Amino acid sequence: MNRRSIFQFARIVFSLCALTTLAAHAAEKPKTYRWVDNEGIVHFGDRVPPEYASNDLSLLNDQGVVVARVAGQKTPEELAEEARIKATREEENRLREESLMRDRVLLSTYLSVEEIEQLRDRRLELVIGQMRITQVYLDNLREKLLKLERESQRFSPYSKDPDAKPIDEKLARELSDTLDSIALYERNLEKSQTEQAQLTAKFDADITRFRELNSKN
Repeated sequence: MNRRSIFQFARIVFSLCALTTLAAHAAEKPKTYRWVDNEGIVHFGDRVPPEYASNDLSLLNDQGVVVARVAGQKTPEELAEEARIKATREEENRLREESLMRDRVLLSTYLSVEEIEQLRDRRLELVIGQMRITQVYLDNLREKLLKLERESQRFSPYSKDPDAKPIDEKLARELSDTLDSIALYERNLEKSQTEQAQLTAKFDADITRFRELNSKN
């Protein structure tokens, strides 16, 4: 190695040492913080009192300009509000995705409003047919109940005659079973009526949305 090369190498080593020293001094330089106490008074210092360590802090440079912010510890109320907002946003996103999925299914399933109406009519026809059958059963059961009630009037406790015989066990059981069957079929009829209303509302909404989507294309 000639003298010139040795001199250049020495300059490089010196420069690296100088940069390392400057970096070390910069790292050791104390930081300046700004915080606000409970009275609303602003404070500055290189150390934050423990009682304010959980508050929001600002880190300043040599010119007093904020270069970073440190969020303080949140209260349970703030954490709960953040969780509520997050849950609300997630629910909104879920509903938006479900709406987009329904739109895609609607457009890929039907070619026209007439197809939707045809499917609606077939579905409603099945429900209405079930309601008719249930109503026939109910009418027969109610007619049977009237006969059983008339027959039971001759026995105690339904008869006004104090000397009336106790109702026959078979008749009492048949009367009770008929009442239970009527209650069951009435519930089934009510469910079918609810299903009919829900189907009508659903298909009406599908038809309206299908028209909206096609009007945009």
